Amino acid sequence: MPLSIAIIGSGPSAFYTVGALLKAGADCEIDVIERLPSPFGLIRGGVAPDHAKTKNVARAYERSALDEKVNYYGNIEVGRDVTFEDVANCYDAVVIAIGSALDRPLGVPGDGKNGVFGAAAFVGWYNGHPDFRDLDPDLNTEGVVVVGNGNVAIDCARVLAKTSAEMAATDLADHASEAIQASPLKDIYMCGRRGPVEAKFTNVELREMGELENCAPVVDGNHLPDSITEKMDARDLRVREKNLQSLRSFVGASGEGKDKRIHFAFYSNPVEVLGDEKVKGVRLEKTEVQDGRAVGTGEFTEVACGVVISAIGYRGEIFDGVPFDDSAGIAVNENGRVAPGVYAVGWIRRGPTGVIGTNKHDGDRAAAQILEDFTESKNPGRAAFEEILIKKGVRWITYEDWQKIDAAEQVAANPGAPRRKFTRVEDMLAVLD
Repeated sequence: MPLSIAIIGSGPSAFYTVGALLKAGADCEIDVIERLPSPFGLIRGGVAPDHAKTKNVARAYERSALDEKVNYYGNIEVGRDVTFEDVANCYDAVVIAIGSALDRPLGVPGDGKNGVFGAAAFVGWYNGHPDFRDLDPDLNTEGVVVVGNGNVAIDCARVLAKTSAEMAATDLADHASEAIQASPLKDIYMCGRRGPVEAKFTNVELREMGELENCAPVVDGNHLPDSITEKMDARDLRVREKNLQSLRSFVGASGEGKDKRIHFAFYSNPVEVLGDEKVKGVRLEKTEVQDGRAVGTGEFTEVACGVVISAIGYRGEIFDGVPFDDSAGIAVNENGRVAPGVYAVGWIRRGPTGVIGTNKHDGDRAAAQILEDFTESKNPGRAAFEEILIKKGVRWITYEDWQKIDAAEQVAANPGAPRRKFTRVEDMLAVLD
């Protein structure tokens, strides 16, 4: 009897695990359980809409999803529709691949005011994720502060800065496009506690900030060192030297004829969100980097804004029945092993680090561990799982169902765009009805 394996979640770490199991030629049945009708996790809901090439990896995931050994159960949320115990009782092995869906709080006075958003929520809003469809940020403001110096922060700033023409060939959600283009936004501040050497963005994304049609980068040349003196490996050194080169090219960049500006506010630590119930500004403390840490200098400035986006990291949450490290925001695990027959991969295993391809190592490891731990099947697998779903009256979405939804999104696309996303679960299901 084939080994029965359930994978909870359908993002990169999930499908890298599927791919590794298929490549190993394992005699198994693999069931991918996803709480939304749509698969692929951050590929659909997290990657910036104007970075279509990054999403091409989904083609490989689809090949795995269409393999005869694989079943897709969309619209099934563990903890809502079924319990983790239900899943564990049906399958020999269970892989948890649910990512880190929550924003880490900004953690300063005023961070609960109207107009403060975590990047996961804001990115989900402009990407049409059903969880954030009704976020409705008030962009009737001339200033936005994005806290963070990583790729997610740059994504948020760039999407806010681009013109409708620059975004025409993307799958930016209609509601977000309309709100952004109607906004009187002029100044976007990217604030980071440390300096340009410590910034985490990749050079490809950084260079884009100097190529925007209606937005000019603003960089204080005094923040840029002549050379990098910190010790680091050769690869990191190359990346950071390229970043410095790009930032130097921004110094004194002409904003003539452009309505927007992106300010790279290095050495700026947000210490308070200002305003009454609604955001009116951010108080920043100037910092210095000492031994890699940002240390406050006691010098403060204030920036006027109506929206604050905190892009300082994510954390996970998990369903009952799985040990959880609340301080780290990950499943308790030892090299991916959570409990006998239970494994964790991706961000829920190691935290929100790395790029999409980083998850491949987790998938390879989990597949190897499963095949090492099991030589025969003892649990009934998908037949028992479907019996539970039927008994509970839960509707699931097959991969063929998803393909119909996918096709409908593509047909509805504006000229040149890849798709027009359905942003509510009920609208996705209506395609099938």
